[in-house]
Amino acid sequence: MTEIGGMMTHGSVVAREYGIPAVVGVENATKILKDGQYVRVDGTTGYVEILDENS
Repeated sequence: MTEIGGMMTHGSVVAREYGIPAVVGVENATKILKDGQYVRVDGTTGYVEILDENS
């Protein structure tokens, strides 16, 4: 997940090459997400979910 960028940026290209989900252009991601939090990333729909510590 990146806060800036688009479909042809380095992060999205590398994610595609490795077959891992990526969501780019997530506004305020660095302000909302905290170190150590677990997230679920759906690269197909562009959905990012913050998970509970127990998930």
